[in-house]
Amino acid sequence: MTDRKLARRIARTHLERDDPLGWFEALYATSSGDPACIPWADLAPNPNLVSWLDEQAVEGQDRRALKIGCGLGDDAEELARRGFATTGFDISPTAVEWCRARFPESSVEYRVADLFAPPAEWARAFDLVTELYTLQVLPPRLRDEAIERVASFVAPGGTLLVVCRGREPGGDQGAMPWPLTQEELDRFFQHGLRQISFEDYVDQETPPVRRFRAVYGADVTER
Repeated sequence: MTDRKLARRIARTHLERDDPLGWFEALYATSSGDPACIPWADLAPNPNLVSWLDEQAVEGQDRRALKIGCGLGDDAEELARRGFATTGFDISPTAVEWCRARFPESSVEYRVADLFAPPAEWARAFDLVTELYTLQVLPPRLRDEAIERVASFVAPGGTLLVVCRGREPGGDQGAMPWPLTQEELDRFFQHGLRQISFEDYVDQETPPVRRFRAVYGADVTER
């Protein structure tokens, strides 16, 4: 059984129980410490994040960053390496402990937290918020609330980076991960963010994957 098949089986089981978030911890726990069981764990920073940071010459000194769904920690560590005071969170306690074990000397604050019930002190608290591949593994019925929560973390004057699989409206959603439409991402506008850039491209994986990479900004004035 491939790692994605395992993830899909566990996700399907939890969705049938009306437990759409429980499968994350179940997957990490079932992996028994083998990163090959985690489809999104490449043990390296996401190249879509790295290329954007490089292209924009992003510097993190005296700025706070939040990594949503920190997984095994590579993206959070990359943000910290670039000078951000970084918080990475995941709903899976096993994932968070895995991060701490992989990076015992890390400056990243790894936290167990639920996107749908985040700590109150995170509201509008981060200069850079990164959401890579989390929305696409949430059932579509949860996306409106998830988008609202993601937007709520962005500080006045801050930036949100979103990377996800993309599809046309009415196109086949297929199996998890479920691609998003541009119209779904436009819902960030309803929560006080403006679009800075939007890229629709084919990520040269095997097989190739259509992706959206969108950047949003929050006005300096209080939202």
